[in-house]
Amino acid sequence: MKISYKLFAILFSTTLIISSCGNKKTADEKEPEGGTANADSTNTTVNEVVFTKVQYQTAAIKMEKVQRAPISGMIKVNGVLDVPPESMALVSAPMGGFLKSTNLLQGSFVKKGQVVAEMQDQSYIQLQQDYLDSKSQMEFLQTEYERQQELARENVNAQKTLQQSKSDFQSISAKVNGLKKKLELINIPFASLDKGDIQGTIKLYAPISGYVTKIMVSIGAFVNPSDKMFEIVDTKHLHAELSVFEQDVPKLKVGQKIRVTLGNESTERIGIIHLIGREISADRTVRVHGHFEKEDSDLLPGTFLKATIETGTSETPALPDQAIVSYEGKKYIMVATSPVTNVNEYTFKMVEVETGESEGGYTAVILPKEFDEASNIVYQGAYDILSKMKNSEEEE
Repeated sequence: MKISYKLFAILFSTTLIISSCGNKKTADEKEPEGGTANADSTNTTVNEVVFTKVQYQTAAIKMEKVQRAPISGMIKVNGVLDVPPESMALVSAPMGGFLKSTNLLQGSFVKKGQVVAEMQDQSYIQLQQDYLDSKSQMEFLQTEYERQQELARENVNAQKTLQQSKSDFQSISAKVNGLKKKLELINIPFASLDKGDIQGTIKLYAPISGYVTKIMVSIGAFVNPSDKMFEIVDTKHLHAELSVFEQDVPKLKVGQKIRVTLGNESTERIGIIHLIGREISADRTVRVHGHFEKEDSDLLPGTFLKATIETGTSETPALPDQAIVSYEGKKYIMVATSPVTNVNEYTFKMVEVETGESEGGYTAVILPKEFDEASNIVYQGAYDILSKMKNSEEEE
């Protein structure tokens, strides 16, 4: 009897434990159902959520289908401010020499014809001496040639003597003209030189009006004819030099509008395409030359810029700007997956899209290939749906 009592007690305890576990399992299985009954919405998948009629009305959700709107095509490019060749000049010494003096500073403004430097060298003196000597000989030989012509008309001299006199005169005339051209290169004034006034220095003049952007020589330094001494830039006609990738070049036309933002500004400057390059560089870009509607001489060549080229308007799939939501660096739209006539609940899913340019409150979109453009898309309340979807996901 004692053994039977112990066996009965063990069996009874085992039965209670099994019964208790069974009841707990049943309660756990039924808990989600009770929780759902008390909730306003349910996540069916990670990117799908169900709204009740009350939630739908509270969020003031509105929907429409994908539309085709006229959106201007845009190409975003980089570039720099530049000047045309005629607006940039380099000052050099045509015959070389030593820099005696200059009062230029980087950033100085100079006018065309203004003295920018004074040079000195023995070669200047020698050149002037050669010119005066040759000119004196030319005057003598000219007189002799005229005398021989007169004698020839009277048949006094031989024809050979006349020809020799003519040859000597023409030779010295060519030499004088050559020396004169060399002296013109170094800006020697002939009015004083013809009087015998030889100068030991010469002056260099600004070839254009503009700002001194570079000084590449110091006083006392010897300058070769090929050396660059100063750089002068006229900033009145600055233009935008753009780099456009080769695949975008077919979209370009002369006259298209350009919106330019300089690296140190936030406002846009408007211009147009003036020229399109015909050579593809090593980095597979083409140079595009743009002119500004309003010129600004205070700008500096070489300034970095960003530009947007308007390539024309075309009909493209588009949605209102507020229909597109951003989440974790991507763009999404909310699409109704249940019939909108269902008055009890509304189901929405999140679909990733790519966006293009925006204009007039609409943004161009690239939809997935399998997307049905007849679907209803949320354009008001999209962020409310996203918020509810992600909150439900966290609860899950």
